[in-house]
Amino acid sequence: MSAALAQAPPLPPGARAEAVSVAGIPGWAKDDHRIALDIFARGCMTDPPLRASVPTPEVLDLICARTRLLAQKARPDRETARRFFEQNFSFWRIRPAAAEAGFMTGYFEPEFEGSLTRSAAFPTPLYGRPADLVTRQPGDDWPGIEAGLSAARRTARGLVPFPDRAAIEAGALDGQRLEILWMRDPVDRFVLQVQGSGRIRLPDGRVTRLVYSGRNGHAYTSLGRALSERENIPPAEMTMDRLIARLKADAGFARDLIALNRSFVFFARRDDLPPDSGPIGGAGLPLTPLRSIAIDRTVWPYGLPAWIDATIPDGQGGSERLSRLMIAQDTGSAILGPARVDLFVGSGAVAGHRAGLIRHNFDFTVLWPRDPRP
Repeated sequence: MSAALAQAPPLPPGARAEAVSVAGIPGWAKDDHRIALDIFARGCMTDPPLRASVPTPEVLDLICARTRLLAQKARPDRETARRFFEQNFSFWRIRPAAAEAGFMTGYFEPEFEGSLTRSAAFPTPLYGRPADLVTRQPGDDWPGIEAGLSAARRTARGLVPFPDRAAIEAGALDGQRLEILWMRDPVDRFVLQVQGSGRIRLPDGRVTRLVYSGRNGHAYTSLGRALSERENIPPAEMTMDRLIARLKADAGFARDLIALNRSFVFFARRDDLPPDSGPIGGAGLPLTPLRSIAIDRTVWPYGLPAWIDATIPDGQGGSERLSRLMIAQDTGSAILGPARVDLFVGSGAVAGHRAGLIRHNFDFTVLWPRDPRP
């Protein structure tokens, strides 16, 4: 079955999908497809497989079954892994409605100092998920709740908007014993909330891992964009490092700027994760550096293979051509649209520096499930 005859992925109005062949994908034959196949196979073994949030072809169940059978054997060689994707998926270059290319940013797993008890050194609380927080699922009809809110609070009277950041800062969650640990300042917490996961080094030297556990549902506001507008900084010069330095330099300014972002993220501790394992993404699986991406989950399902072709900073003053197969394993409140992705770069300060430099256009080709049977 050719890509032209295969079923095209459903897209939002205005977005475009162009069928392409593997011959038209730069670098396809050079990639090690075994890495992406390993990640895809782990997604097929979850319950339900791939945790789809949007309709996907029924043949995806068949593809996952084949993946599980393949995973039970010895690890396939590179050619077998490559053929698996070529035989089970059609290839579609995706362009957004108002541009010829997609847009990619980077994110990472930061590490901060923190404490399990409040003190003068660690006064900023990090909250676990409230019991009354309800996350909107595709198709949910919530009368009286704005369509743009992705979560709400369950009350005896029904669903109501969940408190925004300002209300939470003012004490809306006080008395619920939701504090799971304490951080040095609101800037560290802001970075953690933007990245969606992190490692916290405790005073006794132990390291605890934090994973995303939900958010209050209010829209995300980019503080980098807000700072650019306030201080006339060209967007191309606004990096995460520069934003953090500005916030750290003035606590009052930091408080006011952070308050612009009404979105508030909640976390859970995961002390069972091996130190060398990546953070847990929205799909419930560990992320792999430079192989895992976050996508708009209202457009694409978790587990979606996608080919990324871009030139991005290498973090050392140069650039790197990144052409490889990746797997959608995460999402984020700022990741909106069919050709918008966030690339997981890795853990720690070096990865964070590089991630903060990535704000680049890229070619986005999704691999959409197709029936390989004659």
